[in-house]
Amino acid sequence: MEKIYIYADGGARGNPGPAGAGSAVLSTDGTVIAEVSKFLGHTTNNVAEYTALIEGLKVAKKKFGTSLKEITVEIRMDSELVIRQLQGRYKVKHPNLKPLYAEAQILIEKSFPIISYVHVPREKNKIADALANAAMDKGA
Repeated sequence: MEKIYIYADGGARGNPGPAGAGSAVLSTDGTVIAEVSKFLGHTTNNVAEYTALIEGLKVAKKKFGTSLKEITVEIRMDSELVIRQLQGRYKVKHPNLKPLYAEAQILIEKSFPIISYVHVPREKNKIADALANAAMDKGA
């Protein structure tokens, strides 16, 4: 069975402030399959983190389509909050995050039957961090 990794990171300078989302889909050998870098305007870090996750899921879905039912997907993020909410360990309480969480859950339920979530240290999420920062730099 094939496996892919979705690295996602979001940031906001000032929190809230100018924000960006970055995601990269990688193969097991580290090859970048797809990536997204998106400026989000003025928002919070947590909104940017969820947006990065959603963008990563969308680009993986676009790239792999229905074959995702046979691919193991591992989400890797340095946001402990988002990872623990996805795992069901934390509740989603903030009203700005609830619709983003719901959107991510719908995408996951419809297209990603074999999925896991891993909290990684920031230094292991450099590719997504660079994409998020590039988005913030473009929008500033």
